Amino acid sequence: MNIFVLMKKTFDTEEKIQINGGKIDEEGAEFIINPYDEYAIEEAINLRDEHGGEVTVVTVGDEESEKQLRTALAMGADQAVLINTEDDLEEGDQFTTVKILEAFFKDKDVDIILAGNVAIDEASGQVGPRLAEKLDIPFVTTITAISVDGETVKIDRDVEGDVEKVETSLPLLVTCQQGLNEPRYPSLPGIMKAKKKPLEELEIDDLDLDEDDVEAKTATVEIYLPPEKEAGKVLEGEIDDQVKELVSLLRSDAKVL
Repeated sequence: MNIFVLMKKTFDTEEKIQINGGKIDEEGAEFIINPYDEYAIEEAINLRDEHGGEVTVVTVGDEESEKQLRTALAMGADQAVLINTEDDLEEGDQFTTVKILEAFFKDKDVDIILAGNVAIDEASGQVGPRLAEKLDIPFVTTITAISVDGETVKIDRDVEGDVEKVETSLPLLVTCQQGLNEPRYPSLPGIMKAKKKPLEELEIDDLDLDEDDVEAKTATVEIYLPPEKEAGKVLEGEIDDQVKELVSLLRSDAKVL
């Protein structure tokens, strides 16, 4: 099987994010593989081990994304591709990413593409489905189980606390949800082997694209942290008095009535 994984570098969710001038301050920030993409990498490795083939992890990002690609290789992926946009693009969005990936996959023989359900930094969930539409292949989102038998694929899909059973066929794109598997930690032998595994670096010129082709269709106006939670208020007195005070507070302070 020709198995591909879409991977994104995101901020470490355990780290405190600093906002300066309406933008996230990346100075000194820690980056990791997007956690939902780890499920995709793990499942890709499992599918390869069961059915044979190769796992290729692909990311659109900057030079620093090589670190996360090497981690994916250490987990067990066979090869990686970095499409480096650092020198060509100042800003990008989901349209940009999909346009680049569409050009990358144009001449690829694909059986299955796996991606994370969402990226934890923007959480749009758009890249996987939009890419499948461009490649004209079926897609299933938020999967929690998958089995492949020849060209037939059976999938469990998370639908807000319930499970939807889906049957489809290859080639296919899926986005992976928590519960699909338990991503492995890279082992020391895996880390050593990763140093020798192929990591190809491309630029948008290599994909016959120019800056105008991938210009973002949206712009982020401002990024800001939510307001700090204020201390709660305890209502005292008789129940009837508490209810009256609550209604008054909802009307005058919270302004929800």
